[in-house]
Amino acid sequence: MTPAATPRPGLRDVPPYVSPQLAVTARLNTNECPVPLPDGFAEELADELATLPLNRYPDGQMTRLREELSASVGHPVEGTWVANGSNEILTQLLQAYGGVGRRAAVLEPTYLLHSRIAWLTQTEIVSLTLDDGFALSEERVSAVVEARPDVVFVCSPNNPTGNAQPVAAVASLAGRTEALVIVDEAYIEFGGSTCLPLVADHPNVVVTRTMSKAFALAGARIGYALASPEVVEDLQRVRLPYHLSAITQAAGVAALRHAKEAVAILDAIRDERDRVLSALRAMPDVTVFPSDANFVLFVPPKPAADVWRGLLERGVLIRDLSSVVPNALRVTAGTTAEVDLFLKSLEEVLAT
Repeated sequence: MTPAATPRPGLRDVPPYVSPQLAVTARLNTNECPVPLPDGFAEELADELATLPLNRYPDGQMTRLREELSASVGHPVEGTWVANGSNEILTQLLQAYGGVGRRAAVLEPTYLLHSRIAWLTQTEIVSLTLDDGFALSEERVSAVVEARPDVVFVCSPNNPTGNAQPVAAVASLAGRTEALVIVDEAYIEFGGSTCLPLVADHPNVVVTRTMSKAFALAGARIGYALASPEVVEDLQRVRLPYHLSAITQAAGVAALRHAKEAVAILDAIRDERDRVLSALRAMPDVTVFPSDANFVLFVPPKPAADVWRGLLERGVLIRDLSSVVPNALRVTAGTTAEVDLFLKSLEEVLAT
């Protein structure tokens, strides 16, 4: 028998990245938008898809979608780039600016995919710890600069802690290093101040965002980068041909036409997030972290694994992040009914 192929060294020591998708009443573990865009969006998208020549390759420059995104955020189209979710944007950035012999700095605790994408691209990982309160301080900025990375990840609002990072601290970091400073703003529409204005004076800053959360398009997988034209040119050098399908591009263009409806959804989500924050703060011995995102991180007075399991038994799925923040759980702000069930179930679990 022919021997099996051998993968790259260490590959099989790393488990796949999996986020459970279980059949439950309230799925509050993946920070998705709990409601879709209105019916008008689906109807417009269906009309658009009916005219697409799917026997032909899509527009490789994603011209229409980039122009619409550029106009919606007020950033030059030459510095606007789109890919299959913000994770592909991050991967392309590491392909262009990371790699063998180069290093990426991550500020822990933060989004788990930052380190994973660095590993995927064979980029050395330099892990630094945020101060108490998980804010990027000037002291942490100095530590990053001293590490001499080629890429720095800053997540704002930070996942899983929920807090936005001070724009002044990011500006200080960008001014003190030649590294590419990636500001992951996947949740910026829910709160905090954007770092986008920094790009004009700091061409080493790139802001990444997603349409998965604010535009309720997690299933379409659309992420985008706002950067200098030079950075976008570098991304052009590493991207795969025709990487964004015509269907995906059409979904993005149609969604941008419904920006006002998306804002209304955002307001409702923020209300539910604030309700979760208030309710958790009122529960005895529960530690709650402030949030500018669409989720809340908290530490229960019982073992996180036990609380997670008790909630699941009651039809509520949240995220156990105790491997990132000790004994911590993260809950997404869902619909009113989902939040009602979560809070009721959590009270029951903590009372037993």
